[in-house]
Amino acid sequence: MRRISERKRVVVKLGTSTLTHKTGKLNIRRVEQLVKTLADIYNSGHEVILVSSGAIGLGMGKLGILNRPKDTPGKQACAAVGQCELMYLYDKLFGEYSISVAQVLLTKYILLEDRRKNVENALERLLGLGVLPVVNENDTVAIDELELEVGENDSLAAIVATIAHADLLIIMSDIDGLYDSDPRENKNANLIPMVHEITEEIRHLAGDSGSRFGTGGMVTKLKAVELAYEAGIDVVLMNGKRPKRLYDLFDGKEVGTLFTLER
Repeated sequence: MRRISERKRVVVKLGTSTLTHKTGKLNIRRVEQLVKTLADIYNSGHEVILVSSGAIGLGMGKLGILNRPKDTPGKQACAAVGQCELMYLYDKLFGEYSISVAQVLLTKYILLEDRRKNVENALERLLGLGVLPVVNENDTVAIDELELEVGENDSLAAIVATIAHADLLIIMSDIDGLYDSDPRENKNANLIPMVHEITEEIRHLAGDSGSRFGTGGMVTKLKAVELAYEAGIDVVLMNGKRPKRLYDLFDGKEVGTLFTLER
């Protein structure tokens, strides 16, 4: 099996729970650690594409809204405010390490098969110029996704990894990986270090771990894994609350759960 350190092009998905406190406001220390670690990985020769959640959550914090809006205009407003905050943050922090970032906002219509080539070309050119793309769904105008709640960024990250011909997708969430039972209810639950196939048993282990600031859960992560599998891309699910564990991952240590078709 290829070592993680050998994967050249890496898509990293950051969930809202990784970027914010329970209040919905920015977790400054964690985000600074994330950016520093990702910048170091970038400097070591890896191409990095960031798929970042958090626009609605950051918008809620900026506007002083405690609970995620249920109406579409409310979500759109939070996304519009939060997206500015999100990109300002990444531009400032990555800029400290002389890394330029670019904002790439997508909708499901842009990702249709006959339009994907435009996204692929844009990502290739940005990476060729040494730019780190920051991808998010355009929640300000993506009304269908907001209303139907299918606009979670786990699947978006898998689609972006496919379009970008990535070697690895890393999903950073609020859980260490896939367990053999719910670790919130069973303190003796065991982390599953590697999964080669998404079976019915594996699907049964998936639970809903979404927060009030995000929409994702283990079900959406397994869906993302299956999308990545179709393109032959391995996926690592790990805890985003400990950003420095990315170093361990690229040093070949076991971190989280590795979903791979390789044996």
